[in-house]
Amino acid sequence: MITGIKGNRLRRAAAVAVTSGALLATGALTTAPAQAVTTPSIVAKGGYVMNDANGSTLYTKAADTKRSTGSTTKIMTAKVVLAQSNLNLDSKVTIKKIYSDYVVRNNASQAHLIVGDKVSVRQLLYGLMLPSGCDAAYALADKFGSGSTVDARVKSFIGKMNSAAKSLHLNNTHFDSFDGIGNGSNYSTPRDLTKIASSAMKNSTFRTIVKTKSYTAKTQTKSGGTRTMAAWKNTNGLLSSYSGTIGVKTGSGPEAKYCLVFAATRNGKTVIGTVLASSSITQRETDAKKLLGYGFAKLG
Repeated sequence: MITGIKGNRLRRAAAVAVTSGALLATGALTTAPAQAVTTPSIVAKGGYVMNDANGSTLYTKAADTKRSTGSTTKIMTAKVVLAQSNLNLDSKVTIKKIYSDYVVRNNASQAHLIVGDKVSVRQLLYGLMLPSGCDAAYALADKFGSGSTVDARVKSFIGKMNSAAKSLHLNNTHFDSFDGIGNGSNYSTPRDLTKIASSAMKNSTFRTIVKTKSYTAKTQTKSGGTRTMAAWKNTNGLLSSYSGTIGVKTGSGPEAKYCLVFAATRNGKTVIGTVLASSSITQRETDAKKLLGYGFAKLG
């Protein structure tokens, strides 16, 4: 009798063990923890990434350290132009010799605008953002600043850039140039630049421009004819090498090193960020790809 009871108990215990094992194997009782996303290592001295939908931070590396920004400054240049009241993108600007002399003197990136040509504001924005034309930046600052002289208008325009930064509550950003060729006090941070870009991307014209790989402008010559400019190529290599890229702007310089403000959309989610002071064009793109991948992994 005792032996029979023990046998039944043993059989019941065995059955429970087998059932429990099957449930564990199928995951019915427990769920394996989600795989942790490994934080990437980047060469750039500063980096920041956020979820563009709500501004939540996804990655930081010296994100609030002030650095020279190179031509990523031009994001704010474009933002200020596009914020002008009653803006007519088709209004014409006559290219002045002072713009050409400026890029030659500074050995600066340029859109190769021709003195005397009439170029539309829209075309200047493409010349600003794709080949990173400092001549286009100068023309826009001269056009949209206030004052009776070129210098006064440029100073006024840079003032508008700083006012725009203040309106975004960016305490670590200051502009003293319209194109990033600073005079000792042109700086921002990865976090601030990302916020500037996120704000600029709310403008449909800006979004269209910064995701364009190539653009050919037809300008009006001094004699009234039409000039077809050599195609402006976008300096942002991510547009061709990272699926879902929608912008934004490159930058470089002796002090700034290699910078990139970037944004991409996948599965309805947009990740936007910045790397400052990377070591090369290739490396800034590698850094950005790592951070985009990490950002999307974090968003799930």
